[in-house]
Amino acid sequence: MHPLFLLAGVLSAFTGDLLLFLAAALAAIEHECAHAFAARRLGFRLDRIVLMPYGAVISGDLSEISPKEELYVCAAGPLANGLTALGFAALWWLYPETYPYTDAAAFVSLSLFLVNLLPAYPLDGGRALFVLLRPLGRRRAQLLCRAVSIAVAAGVFALFVLSCFSEPNPSALFFSVFLAAGCFGGGQYGRLTFARKTFRRGVEERRVALSADATASEAMRYLREDKYLVFDLFDGGEFFSELPEEELLTALEAGRYSEKLREFVRTY
Repeated sequence: MHPLFLLAGVLSAFTGDLLLFLAAALAAIEHECAHAFAARRLGFRLDRIVLMPYGAVISGDLSEISPKEELYVCAAGPLANGLTALGFAALWWLYPETYPYTDAAAFVSLSLFLVNLLPAYPLDGGRALFVLLRPLGRRRAQLLCRAVSIAVAAGVFALFVLSCFSEPNPSALFFSVFLAAGCFGGGQYGRLTFARKTFRRGVEERRVALSADATASEAMRYLREDKYLVFDLFDGGEFFSELPEEELLTALEAGRYSEKLREFVRTY
């Protein structure tokens, strides 16, 4: 937790906004858990999540992730918040009397969904923009993303300045600072690692039928710590070969994430 997050919590207790702050914190945790679950499904892990006054920042290593996988992970967080907001709307439709007790949570979920669509780091919209600009070259994409992020931060700061002529909005000020600081970072992920299993107490075997053209990265989603995995590989609807867990892990340790499983059978 960032010190400013804790400070915001203390201030919310004195201003009567503690319930809203807790709802925002829970929505942010839901958001990051959705990222973590999506990353885990692809064989990645989130190294470090820092809760900020207006969201969270993720860090790690993105060097192994493909553009398609990164967009999938980016979309998971906002999608979870959007579905939560829709869930509350459905609840109000069925039970209108619940509105006064859930409006804050719904507002926060909807806000996180919309805010994260902004094309600025460290928001998910900024990550997605970087992925889309990556064909231009990594360095050029980073410079363009930072320029857009700074422009968005400047726009939010301008809204704060305008609010000073009527009713000052300190939230806009803090959010602009958050965006300005975050535009020099970016979310990252690191690969999951799996220890070699010992069979002293016995391990239940799990068999998965999979195409021989599936990649090692795609196969990682089936690995479990408490089960020994064996792949039955098929090619064109016919049995091709058997691939035990050790052979997949050996290939992964060599960094062969994008290669097809049939290559491991032929190599090892």
